[in-house]
Amino acid sequence: MTKTANLDQKVIAIDGPSASGKGTVAARVAAALGWAYLDSGALYRLTALYAQRQGVSPENESAVAQLAQQLPVRFTQEHIWLDDEAVDDAIRTEEIGMNASVIAQWQSVRQALLQRQRDFLTDQGLVADGRDMASVVFPNARLKVFLTADARVRAARRAKQLGLPEEGDAFDGILRDIEKRDEADRNRSFAPLQADPDAKRLDTSALSIEESVQKVLDWYRQI
Repeated sequence: MTKTANLDQKVIAIDGPSASGKGTVAARVAAALGWAYLDSGALYRLTALYAQRQGVSPENESAVAQLAQQLPVRFTQEHIWLDDEAVDDAIRTEEIGMNASVIAQWQSVRQALLQRQRDFLTDQGLVADGRDMASVVFPNARLKVFLTADARVRAARRAKQLGLPEEGDAFDGILRDIEKRDEADRNRSFAPLQADPDAKRLDTSALSIEESVQKVLDWYRQI
């Protein structure tokens, strides 16, 4: 495993806002290439869930950073584990997502999780998605992509994922949460959400998952 940000990293780094589809695209690109996959957002969600279960407020930076350093997490092909519990569904709630956005603003928390993320890179190659994969975690990635979509499109995707109608009070609440999280991610003082200058931009608002995956693969194969 690599321990530092080496030159010419065999990485495709895909960044973007919440519900932009970057996780699904990244996972399918990784499968197509036979590479490993890192969902960096899961680490922040796991930290948020762990803090909640330990009775620690997401606003308590030092306490959350300590928890991040000792996060008892395991990733397998089937599940994401916290201690000995599969928490795939537990980390995907809106509450945990918002708490993850809060703790992601803390520099000490991001620093605690930085090496854990870099440790996912092996000679096999890695597709990593998140909000600072290209700018901070893997600055020498072979391909950098900033993937986004219109906020209402992203809210509709999240509603569909949750089995909710794409209109009405529930949908409006999802849209507000997405816009609130976008604002927090863009304006945090350390590693804010932004497109790396070297990143290729991909708006998926009118694209299918298959079309988005193919675009990223085409870009990589043209390198």
